[in-house]
Amino acid sequence: AEVRPKVEKLVDRLFARIPTGNGSAGLVKVNKDEFRELCEQGLDWCLKKGYAVEKDLLRTEERGRMRGADASQVSARAVERGHTQVGSLGSGNHYLEIQVVKETNIHSRTLAHAMGLTLPDQIVVMVHCGSRGFGHQVAQDYLKKFLPLMESTYHLRTDDRQLACVPFRSEDGQNYFAAMQCAVNMAFANRQLIIHAVREVFSEIFRKTPAELVMDQVYDVTHNTAKLETHLVGGREKQVLIHRKGATRAFGPGMPDLPAEYRETGQPVIIGGSMESGSYLLAGTKEGASTFFTTAHGSGRVMGRHQAKKQFNGRELIDKMRRKGIYIRCASYSGLAEEAGGAYKNIDEVVEAAENAGVSRRVARLEPIGNIKG
Repeated sequence: AEVRPKVEKLVDRLFARIPTGNGSAGLVKVNKDEFRELCEQGLDWCLKKGYAVEKDLLRTEERGRMRGADASQVSARAVERGHTQVGSLGSGNHYLEIQVVKETNIHSRTLAHAMGLTLPDQIVVMVHCGSRGFGHQVAQDYLKKFLPLMESTYHLRTDDRQLACVPFRSEDGQNYFAAMQCAVNMAFANRQLIIHAVREVFSEIFRKTPAELVMDQVYDVTHNTAKLETHLVGGREKQVLIHRKGATRAFGPGMPDLPAEYRETGQPVIIGGSMESGSYLLAGTKEGASTFFTTAHGSGRVMGRHQAKKQFNGRELIDKMRRKGIYIRCASYSGLAEEAGGAYKNIDEVVEAAENAGVSRRVARLEPIGNIKG
């Protein structure tokens, strides 16, 4: 009731405050040396600079810091691209969304309460973005490096250059892994800076502190990463490399890496649908061990971006969404057309399938009322 009349003002202020779109500069200016430090420290850097509180780290996967990150393994070109983009949303399927949790959309009241969803028609804010051009450049740098090494040094072959690879335990493999962890840390910091800006905007408009507004983070979980984790394999604990592409971690109850408040419930998991349909908050399950505690990251597309731009019109989408009570601001009408709800699978069917498979369980459905996109 308090937020609905101010949704347009909130979205407009957030759109003005948070950089969006291709090539957008970040909220925070850091020089290249500071950026390298950020890439190695992740949320510890944000905490030190006043952009995070301790609870944010507790409620972030790996406490927001991949320990194996080594900025010396990142190219000058990647640093050049990344250091100007810290605290920016980007484009594509990245978004910031104001959502409402209706009573009828809560699937588990116990889990919802444990995750902070305690009020009728509670408002939440969801952010989806990553390491921007920095992570992309890191990948491109190592693909280019690995292609000639595959056959000459490691006697490996692939027909797809995007699958260029080297053995994980090799020096080249370890260098790439250290650079990849820098990209994960940059993504942690990037989202944290956006959350910090969200808290500032809500504070300005409602004239209350983030603490008074209870703007606590529920969870920040990564996607598109490779991580070393310990899992049961053949009845024995074993350290394995888990590569989650289009997927996200979903630790079940009792996992020691979870904060105490989520150890009984399982890890909160965020799965995005589309800007028209909504998203879900899920929880990890014990049965998820069968997939190394991994579930879907999003609903997934049913058509490519090019086809979506042919089929949908960005301006018409804005009008359609506003008629449905969703106020949206975007940096690009063509980019918006790519993200039309019709371009995505049915989110309700996707999360139901994940629950039936035992890899995650539904906590609450989150309906959009305000959105900014790149």
